[in-house]
Amino acid sequence: MNKALEALITPYHPLTPLDWSHAIREIVQEIALLGFWRSGFFEQATFYGGTALRIFHGLNRFSEDLDFSLIDEESQRRLDSAFSAVETELAAWGFSFAVEAKSSGERTGIESAFLKGNTRINMLSIGIADELSRHFQHNQKITIKLELDTTPPPGATTEVKTRLLPSPFQTRLYDLPSLFAGKLHALLFRDWKNRVKGRDFYDFIWFVGRHVPVNLPHLQARIHQSGNHLAESLDLEMLHNLLRERFEHVDITAAAEEVRPFLRDPRELSLWTKDLFIDLASTVEASRP
Repeated sequence: MNKALEALITPYHPLTPLDWSHAIREIVQEIALLGFWRSGFFEQATFYGGTALRIFHGLNRFSEDLDFSLIDEESQRRLDSAFSAVETELAAWGFSFAVEAKSSGERTGIESAFLKGNTRINMLSIGIADELSRHFQHNQKITIKLELDTTPPPGATTEVKTRLLPSPFQTRLYDLPSLFAGKLHALLFRDWKNRVKGRDFYDFIWFVGRHVPVNLPHLQARIHQSGNHLAESLDLEMLHNLLRERFEHVDITAAAEEVRPFLRDPRELSLWTKDLFIDLASTVEASRP
């Protein structure tokens, strides 16, 4: 294993096959971001979502996807413009991954693709002990979903952040109030069907605990774009009421169980109750214009 890659893996202190699986997935995400930057992708696009929070703001949970948005609808950049650079960057670090395009986004406004690599082959190629690699099936894959919103709702504010590892690069991403707006939209209006997405609740606590204010205009634009029209302009009182109503009718136990596999220390989930979330709803503040 080369020293640069070893420096990326060491902070994870992986011991078990599951430890290694989580570590490699997150390292591949960060190297992929480096590839996106080398392609010039962030000249017209921005990074957001749970993985953006983990990499640039220290969110302490595992994440699966890389979510991007065009800066505005006039931008011409598309996901496939970065595929070659991403694959090349990963190969330079000893990984074998390929990008498979999934959707052009013509109907939904969301382009999607998957970054895929064989788990065992990639573990062996970077120097993992053979006895550990045997725990992974021959056909087991590491799959990372890539999405690009080509019709971004207005009102978001972006910033540029520098990352020193795996190699110095810069990424344009939504600022925290705009990231919070996206998370609140998901929390309030995501169609969970039969599986409550507990990651939305975990991230909500993360934002509130750090006193991050929400970008209300961007949240309202997201609500409007998704077809959930409000009778009047969104203000804090209405937002607090929407959150309390959502928390009142959700299965908090199911939410906790969904997010449990993504946490390094799930003991904090013992604090989750409906009353906790209802109380936290009224603490959400708005960012200043």
